[in-house]
Amino acid sequence: MIPFSLILSIAFSFIWSGLIIGISFMEAWLKFKAPNVTIPIGLGIGKIVFGTLNKVEWILITLISICFFIEKSSINSACISFFLGQILIVLLQTLWLLPKLDSRADDYINGKSVVPSNLHLYYIFLEFIKLTLLIATGILLIKIIY
Repeated sequence: MIPFSLILSIAFSFIWSGLIIGISFMEAWLKFKAPNVTIPIGLGIGKIVFGTLNKVEWILITLISICFFIEKSSINSACISFFLGQILIVLLQTLWLLPKLDSRADDYINGKSVVPSNLHLYYIFLEFIKLTLLIATGILLIKIIY
């Protein structure tokens, strides 16, 4: 019989992947194509959406951690390494990138001058790595079952 916590960790990995694809790679730039959405409005929406995504990611990290703890004898070192990579990326985003991006958005919304920055590129790069790690983790977890 397949352990329920293993099934949950697979589901959580792919749900998280879907959130990243839907939010980071679709919503983030599509909102600016909507009629009457100005850059300040789009930035305000982005702050809320990405702040919420970050909170949901910490919830998923907690849930996957619990599942991994329950199934510790089944989880291989590659899964754990990939998962630790995901945690490191979310930690970087939480403590460094999101606060910097939020501050820049606030400055722009409040009419202050904002100099060009590579912060968005760093965020996108980390999202690609995180998504790759999540998909790889999900696939490795499926291989544990089969």
